[in-house]
Amino acid sequence: MTDVNFYHLQSDPLIRALPRLLEKVYERQLTALIRGRTEECLGELDECLWSFKPLSFMPHAIEQDGLEAAAQPILLTLSPDQNQNNANVLVLVEDADASDISSFERCLYMFDGNDEEALVAARTRWKQFKDQDVPVSYYQQTETGWQKKA
Repeated sequence: MTDVNFYHLQSDPLIRALPRLLEKVYERQLTALIRGRTEECLGELDECLWSFKPLSFMPHAIEQDGLEAAAQPILLTLSPDQNQNNANVLVLVEDADASDISSFERCLYMFDGNDEEALVAARTRWKQFKDQDVPVSYYQQTETGWQKKA
């Protein structure tokens, strides 16, 4: 069964927090599928992954760019219900669709704690997963890193 970890962003925005999490995923030789709802968000994430660390490179692509999706260790997509790169880890941003969550080992649900709409969506999604008996954990962002709260 897929483990779902909710990541409550409070100080660093998504474009700073997500690359650090993806770096750990990549170091463990896992693949990730980042699913969002808007091209604007995926474009910002693409940019931040290119410039995350000046001396390192995190290989990734946006599905809409037409590169071979299956060959990408990190793939950004708007497509629901498609694990084009056979990813182990699903990253949900912008409360993106998760109807295919069972095809992943782990899911990272990222939400902005400074956005009331995002908070409501995260609470709703938490309840949905709990009602489906999906194991969920909650991590809150602190100045020193992530602290597990539930």
